[in-house]
Amino acid sequence: MAAPKRELFKAAEVCEVVQVQSYVLRSWEAEFPQIGQPTAGGGPRLYRRSDVDFVLRIKQLVFDEGLTLSGARRRLEEENEITAPSVLVEELVDGRVRDSLRHVKTGLQSILELLAKDGHEQPELRLVAPPEGKKKAIPKAKLKK
Repeated sequence: MAAPKRELFKAAEVCEVVQVQSYVLRSWEAEFPQIGQPTAGGGPRLYRRSDVDFVLRIKQLVFDEGLTLSGARRRLEEENEITAPSVLVEELVDGRVRDSLRHVKTGLQSILELLAKDGHEQPELRLVAPPEGKKKAIPKAKLKK
């Protein structure tokens, strides 16, 4: 049965479209709290078209593929992770931040090398100067305080 061309549905309408009993829908709401939205006045829940599609997907996983509700939840989470857009770090940070991260990485690698050395050797600390042109001058007014 096709869903009517509306955006909001009552529970009975969702049950009719999906062809499940109301107690099944309520149990699925308990397992998947993102289904439906409570009304402000404390009335019955309303369901969006996307909720109806979600309930249809749950029905397919449970009835057709034989998964339990927790198995269906895991499958839906896996599908959501696959379809979620991935963002590369390079798209989020600029060159200055990338340089700072590189310096932090080098410092951490130095610390790791120091910790990995045998206890018999004297640890050697290496100080790395910041790159040229990145030094900030301190105003003379602040130095006198």
